[in-house]
Amino acid sequence: MELATVIDYIKSSDNPIGAIKFRQTVTGKDVAPSVAGYTSRGPSPNCPAILKPDVMAPGSLVLASWIPNGSTALVGKNMLLTSEGFNLISGTSMACPHASGVAAMLRGVHPEWSHAAIRSAMMTTAAQFGLNYTAASPLAMGAGHMMPNKAMDPGLVYDATPQEYVSLLCSMNFTRNQIMTITRSNEYDCANSSSLDLNYPSFVAFYDKNVTTGAMLTHKFRRVVTNVGAATASYEVKVAPPVGVKVAVWPQRLVFGKKNEQRDYFVEITYGSDGEGMVSHGSIVWVEESGKHTVRSPIVVAPTSSAGSVWMHV
Repeated sequence: MELATVIDYIKSSDNPIGAIKFRQTVTGKDVAPSVAGYTSRGPSPNCPAILKPDVMAPGSLVLASWIPNGSTALVGKNMLLTSEGFNLISGTSMACPHASGVAAMLRGVHPEWSHAAIRSAMMTTAAQFGLNYTAASPLAMGAGHMMPNKAMDPGLVYDATPQEYVSLLCSMNFTRNQIMTITRSNEYDCANSSSLDLNYPSFVAFYDKNVTTGAMLTHKFRRVVTNVGAATASYEVKVAPPVGVKVAVWPQRLVFGKKNEQRDYFVEITYGSDGEGMVSHGSIVWVEESGKHTVRSPIVVAPTSSAGSVWMHV
Protein backbone atom coordinates (compact mmCIF):
# COMPACT_ATOMS: atom_id res chain seq x y z
CA MET A 1 0.00 0.00 0.00
CA GLU A 2 1.31 3.43 -0.93
CA LEU A 3 1.89 6.11 1.71
CA ALA A 4 -0.45 8.53 -0.06
CA THR A 5 -3.30 6.01 0.21
CA VAL A 6 -2.74 5.69 3.96
CA ILE A 7 -2.71 9.48 4.43
CA ASP A 8 -5.92 9.88 2.40
CA TYR A 9 -7.60 7.24 4.57
CA ILE A 10 -6.51 8.98 7.79
CA LYS A 11 -7.86 12.33 6.58
CA SER A 12 -11.17 10.84 5.46
CA SER A 13 -12.01 9.04 8.71
CA ASP A 14 -12.93 10.35 12.17
CA ASN A 15 -11.57 7.18 13.73
CA PRO A 16 -8.86 5.74 11.48
CA ILE A 17 -7.67 2.28 12.48
CA GLY A 18 -4.53 0.55 11.32
CA ALA A 19 -2.88 -2.79 12.01
CA ILE A 20 0.36 -4.48 11.04
CA LYS A 21 0.38 -8.24 10.61
CA PHE A 22 3.73 -9.98 10.53
CA ARG A 23 3.51 -12.99 8.24
CA GLN A 24 4.86 -16.32 9.35
CA THR A 25 5.87 -19.25 7.20
CA VAL A 26 3.03 -20.07 4.83
CA THR A 27 2.69 -23.64 3.60
CA GLY A 28 0.60 -25.10 0.81
CA LYS A 29 1.00 -22.04 -1.40
CA ASP A 30 2.59 -22.34 -4.85
CA VAL A 31 4.42 -19.02 -4.87
CA ALA A 32 8.04 -20.15 -5.15
CA PRO A 33 10.35 -20.84 -6.74
CA SER A 34 9.87 -18.54 -9.71
CA VAL A 35 12.29 -16.48 -11.76
CA ALA A 36 12.46 -12.89 -10.52
CA GLY A 37 11.81 -10.16 -13.05
CA TYR A 38 15.04 -8.36 -12.18
CA THR A 39 17.37 -11.32 -12.75
CA SER A 40 19.59 -11.35 -15.85
CA ARG A 41 18.68 -13.55 -18.79
CA GLY A 42 20.91 -15.48 -21.15
CA PRO A 43 22.56 -16.01 -23.46
CA SER A 44 25.94 -14.73 -22.35
CA PRO A 45 27.05 -11.83 -24.57
CA ASN A 46 30.66 -12.95 -24.23
CA CYS A 47 30.19 -16.60 -25.16
CA PRO A 48 26.63 -17.47 -26.17
CA ALA A 49 27.81 -20.90 -27.35
CA ILE A 50 27.80 -21.95 -23.68
CA LEU A 51 24.24 -21.84 -22.35
CA LYS A 52 23.81 -19.43 -19.44
CA PRO A 53 22.67 -19.12 -16.72
CA ASP A 54 23.62 -22.45 -15.13
CA VAL A 55 21.16 -22.78 -12.25
CA MET A 56 18.64 -20.83 -10.22
CA ALA A 57 19.09 -20.22 -6.48
CA PRO A 58 17.06 -18.43 -3.77
CA GLY A 59 17.70 -14.70 -4.01
CA SER A 60 14.49 -12.74 -3.38
CA LEU A 61 13.65 -11.17 -0.01
CA VAL A 62 16.32 -13.12 1.85
CA LEU A 63 16.76 -12.17 5.52
CA ALA A 64 20.44 -11.29 5.72
CA SER A 65 22.84 -9.49 8.02
CA TRP A 66 23.08 -5.73 7.47
CA ILE A 67 25.22 -2.79 8.50
CA PRO A 68 24.46 -1.99 12.18
CA ASN A 69 22.37 1.16 12.43
CA GLY A 70 22.44 1.50 8.65
CA SER A 71 19.33 2.75 6.88
CA THR A 72 17.20 0.16 5.13
CA ALA A 73 14.34 2.17 3.65
CA LEU A 74 13.08 5.69 3.04
CA VAL A 75 9.62 6.62 4.27
CA GLY A 76 8.22 9.68 2.59
CA LYS A 77 10.87 12.22 1.65
CA ASN A 78 12.96 12.53 4.78
CA MET A 79 12.39 9.61 7.16
CA LEU A 80 15.00 6.82 7.16
CA LEU A 81 14.32 3.43 8.73
CA THR A 82 17.33 1.88 10.43
CA SER A 83 18.01 -1.82 10.85
CA GLU A 84 18.70 -3.96 13.86
CA GLY A 85 21.45 -5.81 12.09
CA PHE A 86 19.25 -7.59 9.53
CA ASN A 87 17.45 -6.68 6.33
CA LEU A 88 15.41 -8.30 3.56
CA ILE A 89 17.58 -8.20 0.45
CA SER A 90 17.07 -9.37 -3.13
CA GLY A 91 19.54 -9.95 -5.93
CA THR A 92 22.59 -11.89 -7.05
CA SER A 93 24.27 -10.98 -3.76
CA MET A 94 21.74 -13.28 -2.07
CA ALA A 95 21.60 -16.07 -4.66
CA CYS A 96 25.37 -16.39 -4.99
CA PRO A 97 25.97 -17.39 -1.34
CA HIS A 98 23.34 -20.11 -1.68
CA ALA A 99 24.99 -21.53 -4.80
CA SER A 100 28.49 -21.15 -3.34
CA GLY A 101 27.39 -22.92 -0.18
CA VAL A 102 26.05 -25.88 -2.15
CA ALA A 103 29.29 -26.03 -4.16
CA ALA A 104 31.32 -25.99 -0.93
CA MET A 105 29.16 -28.77 0.49
CA LEU A 106 29.73 -30.90 -2.61
CA ARG A 107 33.46 -30.28 -2.42
CA GLY A 108 33.39 -31.50 1.18
CA VAL A 109 31.46 -34.64 0.27
CA HIS A 110 33.48 -35.30 -2.91
CA PRO A 111 36.93 -33.71 -2.49
CA GLU A 112 38.13 -35.55 -5.59
CA TRP A 113 35.64 -33.79 -7.87
CA SER A 114 36.75 -30.95 -10.14
CA HIS A 115 34.99 -27.60 -10.26
CA ALA A 116 33.36 -28.67 -13.54
CA ALA A 117 32.07 -31.88 -11.96
CA ILE A 118 30.56 -29.93 -9.05
CA ARG A 119 28.78 -27.53 -11.39
CA SER A 120 27.57 -30.47 -13.47
CA ALA A 121 26.08 -32.17 -10.39
CA MET A 122 24.25 -28.97 -9.46
CA MET A 123 22.88 -28.54 -12.98
CA THR A 124 21.83 -32.08 -13.91
CA THR A 125 19.92 -32.61 -10.66
CA ALA A 126 18.17 -29.22 -10.67
CA ALA A 127 14.37 -29.13 -10.60
CA GLN A 128 12.04 -27.44 -13.07
CA PHE A 129 8.98 -26.00 -11.37
CA GLY A 130 6.02 -24.91 -13.42
CA LEU A 131 3.68 -24.14 -10.49
CA ASN A 132 0.88 -21.86 -11.65
CA TYR A 133 3.19 -19.97 -13.98
CA THR A 134 4.42 -20.58 -17.49
CA ALA A 135 7.51 -22.79 -17.35
CA ALA A 136 10.59 -20.60 -17.51
CA SER A 137 13.07 -20.88 -20.36
CA PRO A 138 16.60 -22.14 -19.60
CA LEU A 139 17.69 -18.66 -20.72
CA ALA A 140 16.03 -17.47 -17.50
CA MET A 141 16.51 -20.32 -15.02
CA GLY A 142 19.34 -22.34 -16.53
CA ALA A 143 19.01 -26.05 -15.75
CA GLY A 144 16.52 -25.22 -12.99
CA HIS A 145 16.32 -24.66 -9.25
CA MET A 146 19.26 -26.34 -7.52
CA MET A 147 18.53 -29.32 -5.26
CA PRO A 148 21.49 -29.79 -2.85
CA ASN A 149 20.65 -33.28 -1.60
CA LYS A 150 20.24 -34.70 -5.10
CA ALA A 151 23.43 -32.99 -6.24
CA MET A 152 25.44 -35.09 -3.78
CA ASP A 153 24.59 -38.19 -5.82
CA PRO A 154 24.10 -37.18 -9.47
CA GLY A 155 24.98 -40.55 -11.05
CA LEU A 156 26.85 -39.01 -14.00
CA VAL A 157 28.85 -35.81 -14.35
CA TYR A 158 30.11 -33.78 -17.30
CA ASP A 159 33.73 -33.09 -16.43
CA ALA A 160 36.14 -30.70 -18.16
CA THR A 161 39.88 -30.24 -17.83
CA PRO A 162 41.70 -26.89 -17.59
CA GLN A 163 43.02 -27.48 -21.12
CA GLU A 164 39.46 -27.75 -22.43
CA TYR A 165 38.66 -24.34 -20.95
CA VAL A 166 41.85 -22.91 -22.46
CA SER A 167 40.86 -24.37 -25.84
CA LEU A 168 37.53 -22.55 -25.52
CA LEU A 169 39.35 -19.26 -24.83
CA CYS A 170 41.55 -19.91 -27.85
CA SER A 171 38.48 -20.44 -30.02
CA MET A 172 37.16 -17.10 -28.75
CA ASN A 173 40.36 -15.47 -30.09
CA PHE A 174 41.89 -14.66 -26.71
CA THR A 175 45.58 -13.83 -27.08
CA ARG A 176 48.30 -15.83 -25.35
CA ASN A 177 48.89 -12.98 -22.90
CA GLN A 178 45.21 -12.75 -22.07
CA ILE A 179 45.02 -16.49 -21.45
CA MET A 180 48.15 -16.33 -19.28
CA THR A 181 46.46 -13.63 -17.19
CA ILE A 182 43.66 -16.11 -16.45
CA THR A 183 45.61 -19.36 -16.06
CA ARG A 184 48.83 -17.97 -14.54
CA SER A 185 50.55 -20.87 -16.30
CA ASN A 186 52.22 -21.68 -19.62
CA GLU A 187 51.33 -25.37 -19.42
CA TYR A 188 48.42 -24.96 -21.84
CA ASP A 189 48.31 -24.25 -25.56
CA CYS A 190 45.96 -23.62 -28.45
CA ALA A 191 47.09 -26.55 -30.59
CA ASN A 192 43.66 -28.21 -30.79
CA SER A 193 41.27 -25.30 -30.52
CA SER A 194 38.85 -25.36 -33.41
CA SER A 195 35.48 -25.48 -31.65
CA LEU A 196 33.49 -23.23 -29.35
CA ASP A 197 31.90 -26.32 -27.82
CA LEU A 198 32.72 -27.44 -24.28
CA ASN A 199 31.84 -30.62 -22.38
CA TYR A 200 28.98 -28.81 -20.70
CA PRO A 201 25.70 -30.26 -19.33
CA SER A 202 23.57 -28.15 -21.69
CA PHE A 203 23.04 -27.49 -25.39
CA VAL A 204 22.29 -24.29 -27.32
CA ALA A 205 21.85 -23.64 -31.06
CA PHE A 206 21.11 -20.38 -32.86
CA TYR A 207 19.31 -19.52 -36.09
CA ASP A 208 18.89 -16.38 -38.17
CA LYS A 209 15.25 -15.34 -37.87
CA ASN A 210 15.58 -13.47 -41.18
CA VAL A 211 16.32 -16.68 -43.08
CA THR A 212 13.40 -18.01 -45.11
CA THR A 213 11.14 -20.23 -43.06
CA GLY A 214 11.76 -23.86 -43.94
CA ALA A 215 15.54 -23.59 -44.33
CA MET A 216 17.01 -26.23 -42.04
CA LEU A 217 20.20 -26.12 -40.01
CA THR A 218 22.07 -28.90 -38.23
CA HIS A 219 24.20 -28.57 -35.12
CA LYS A 220 26.23 -31.50 -33.78
CA PHE A 221 27.61 -31.96 -30.28
CA ARG A 222 29.83 -34.49 -28.55
CA ARG A 223 29.59 -35.03 -24.79
CA VAL A 224 31.52 -37.21 -22.34
CA VAL A 225 29.94 -38.35 -19.08
CA THR A 226 31.71 -39.91 -16.09
CA ASN A 227 30.05 -42.50 -13.89
CA VAL A 228 30.27 -41.32 -10.26
CA GLY A 229 27.52 -43.63 -9.04
CA ALA A 230 27.54 -47.39 -8.56
CA ALA A 231 30.35 -49.50 -9.96
CA THR A 232 28.10 -50.89 -12.71
CA ALA A 233 25.27 -48.89 -14.24
CA SER A 234 23.22 -48.61 -17.42
CA TYR A 235 21.44 -45.48 -18.67
CA GLU A 236 18.91 -44.94 -21.43
CA VAL A 237 18.21 -41.59 -23.03
CA LYS A 238 14.87 -39.79 -23.08
CA VAL A 239 14.55 -36.77 -25.35
CA ALA A 240 12.01 -33.97 -25.06
CA PRO A 241 12.77 -31.93 -28.19
CA PRO A 242 11.98 -28.22 -28.47
CA VAL A 243 8.87 -27.45 -30.50
CA GLY A 244 9.55 -27.85 -34.23
CA VAL A 245 13.04 -29.27 -33.62
CA LYS A 246 14.42 -32.75 -34.26
CA VAL A 247 16.93 -34.11 -31.75
CA ALA A 248 18.86 -37.32 -32.40
CA VAL A 249 21.08 -38.93 -29.74
CA TRP A 250 23.40 -41.87 -30.25
CA PRO A 251 24.08 -44.26 -28.72
CA GLN A 252 20.77 -44.34 -26.88
CA ARG A 253 22.17 -46.53 -24.11
CA LEU A 254 25.30 -46.05 -22.00
CA VAL A 255 26.77 -48.95 -20.03
CA PHE A 256 29.39 -48.52 -17.32
CA GLY A 257 31.40 -51.37 -15.85
CA LYS A 258 33.08 -49.47 -13.05
CA LYS A 259 33.09 -46.22 -11.14
CA ASN A 260 34.77 -43.20 -12.81
CA GLU A 261 34.48 -44.88 -16.21
CA GLN A 262 33.68 -42.51 -19.08
CA ARG A 263 31.40 -42.86 -22.08
CA ASP A 264 30.76 -40.40 -24.88
CA TYR A 265 27.62 -39.73 -26.88
CA PHE A 266 26.60 -37.49 -29.76
CA VAL A 267 23.69 -35.13 -30.29
CA GLU A 268 22.38 -33.80 -33.59
CA ILE A 269 19.89 -30.95 -33.50
CA THR A 270 18.03 -30.16 -36.73
CA TYR A 271 16.06 -26.93 -36.70
CA GLY A 272 15.09 -23.89 -38.72
CA SER A 273 13.71 -20.38 -38.49
CA ASP A 274 10.08 -20.06 -37.49
CA GLY A 275 9.97 -16.57 -38.96
CA GLU A 276 9.00 -15.09 -35.60
CA GLY A 277 12.28 -15.28 -33.67
CA MET A 278 10.87 -17.52 -30.96
CA VAL A 279 12.99 -19.27 -28.32
CA SER A 280 12.14 -22.94 -27.82
CA HIS A 281 13.56 -25.37 -25.32
CA GLY A 282 13.58 -29.05 -24.40
CA SER A 283 15.85 -31.54 -22.69
CA ILE A 284 17.98 -34.65 -22.87
CA VAL A 285 17.68 -36.93 -19.86
CA TRP A 286 19.78 -40.02 -19.13
CA VAL A 287 17.73 -42.33 -16.92
CA GLU A 288 19.42 -45.13 -14.99
CA GLU A 289 17.72 -48.46 -15.57
CA SER A 290 17.42 -48.98 -11.81
CA GLY A 291 15.53 -45.66 -11.64
CA LYS A 292 17.89 -44.22 -9.04
CA HIS A 293 19.39 -41.42 -11.14
CA THR A 294 18.09 -39.05 -13.80
CA VAL A 295 20.68 -36.80 -15.42
CA ARG A 296 19.02 -33.89 -17.22
CA SER A 297 20.49 -31.35 -19.66
CA PRO A 298 18.48 -28.46 -21.14
CA ILE A 299 18.33 -27.70 -24.87
CA VAL A 300 17.70 -24.20 -26.24
CA VAL A 301 17.12 -23.10 -29.83
CA ALA A 302 17.10 -19.32 -30.17
CA PRO A 303 17.44 -16.58 -32.82
CA THR A 304 20.82 -14.98 -33.31
CA SER A 305 19.33 -11.67 -32.19
CA SER A 306 19.51 -13.16 -28.68
CA ALA A 307 23.26 -13.53 -29.01
CA GLY A 308 24.49 -11.14 -31.69
CA SER A 309 25.08 -11.79 -35.40
CA VAL A 310 28.77 -12.48 -34.83
CA TRP A 311 27.73 -15.90 -33.45
CA MET A 312 25.93 -17.01 -36.62
CA HIS A 313 28.42 -19.85 -37.15
CA VAL A 314 27.73 -21.41 -33.75
